[in-house]
Amino acid sequence: MSNRHLSRTIALQSLYQWDFLGMPEEKLPEIIAFNRDEFAPKFDDEGFVDELVNGVKEHYLELDEVIIRFAPNWPIESITVIDRNVLRLGIYELKISERIPAKVAINEAIELAKGFGGQASGRFVNGVLGAIYKDMVTRGDMKDVDKQKIEALKEEEELTN
Repeated sequence: MSNRHLSRTIALQSLYQWDFLGMPEEKLPEIIAFNRDEFAPKFDDEGFVDELVNGVKEHYLELDEVIIRFAPNWPIESITVIDRNVLRLGIYELKISERIPAKVAINEAIELAKGFGGQASGRFVNGVLGAIYKDMVTRGDMKDVDKQKIEALKEEEELTN
């Protein structure tokens, strides 16, 4: 398991517990510390878990609005706690976190959904995040990290032709 995947796993566990407990902000640092000790006691994630969890916490209302828009047949409260938080984490990385390329955000969220969710979780998360990504591309709402990748691929293609 890669370091970033382990960080995402710890972040997801923490977000799951936080959501399950009713989202008490004051408990979040304690929840994160518990999960670090439980799943990776000597792991130095260089602050990535905190970045993810705090990013989702700060933007969860906005993230939930995106879920509602792109999963209209699934009221937010009827989505399982794990799937809801995989989506929040995936959307945060896909739309907000400037360091994570879109394809990485989508693939990691799908893997988390397959590993922790139900039988259809991977397909559900893939469908929702895929629709969000397609909308971003259509509207030209790409993050700089993705624009740079596209430009690099275009340059590489020009060199080989």
